[in-house]
Amino acid sequence: MHDLPQPGRAPARPPVVAVNIARPDLRRWLPGNCGIPGAWSFTAEAPGPHVAITAIIHGNEIAGAVVLDRLLRLAVRPARGRLSLVFCNLEAFARFDAADPTATRFLDEDMNRLWDPGALDGPRRSAELKRARELRALFDSVDMLADLHSMLWRSDPLILAGETGRAAQLGLAIGVPQTVVADAGHAGGRRLIDYARFAAPGSTATAVLVEAGDHWQEPTVARMEQACLRLLRLAGLVEPRPPLPPIAPAPPPRLARVTRTITAATQSFAFLRDFRGGEVIPRANTLIALDGEAEIRTPHDDCLLVMPTPMVPRGHTAVRLARFVD
Repeated sequence: MHDLPQPGRAPARPPVVAVNIARPDLRRWLPGNCGIPGAWSFTAEAPGPHVAITAIIHGNEIAGAVVLDRLLRLAVRPARGRLSLVFCNLEAFARFDAADPTATRFLDEDMNRLWDPGALDGPRRSAELKRARELRALFDSVDMLADLHSMLWRSDPLILAGETGRAAQLGLAIGVPQTVVADAGHAGGRRLIDYARFAAPGSTATAVLVEAGDHWQEPTVARMEQACLRLLRLAGLVEPRPPLPPIAPAPPPRLARVTRTITAATQSFAFLRDFRGGEVIPRANTLIALDGEAEIRTPHDDCLLVMPTPMVPRGHTAVRLARFVD
């Protein structure tokens, strides 16, 4: 049995993060051009895949909106196939306030937990469900999708690929961020990348979620931009030439597979110390958290901590435990 040296439970406090990027003015993009507000879609004469890049599924993660605003201002158009650039949770984004930047992740419920038939086809109503239902028809024609996100708690950037091998391969081919994590998602609901169009065994479409770095920071914007450029080049839609930024070199990507997802069972879930996402715990059976009286221990050596969330409500994901694979 291996315990961390810090005794007791560390109190979780929300981090104080400066907003170092400006919220983009999206007014000119709100009408869209394909019958859906905030959604822009461009089709080339030559056939090819339908590639989509989505941002602000969470209304306060404004770095993705900065990137899509740049691509639209640069008038990026596909040389083949179809390119869609989609601002998702427009209502939450419209209420973003740099003085209280965590307040507008969503209005009624997390838009990235709604992508299953039970929610989309059911009777329940919310601002986020209404918007998800509005966007669904567009996503039903997408072949490759990158969903842009950023993070509140300290963590190395990564790409989440869901459970399919094709998504893991797409994440590794994009290569920025370097670490690709194959995971089963959340007990609380299905993400956009888990939507049947992208995750069903018989489908050829695929999607990844780019967790590009800290909220509201320029390096996060730059990393998102590189991921988008790499996706567009990979799909053969555009070449990285002026006015587009060049594609920067990156270290070889690496794949980790989640071996256990820890969902908080009590309101008193607490880590034993302040862990950073991307930290590797060397020894199996190391105690890392307490959930009420239950001990949370690493299931294997060299255990990667994926996006630990210290202030986690009961029923939500506290951390995913993963192992690097060849």
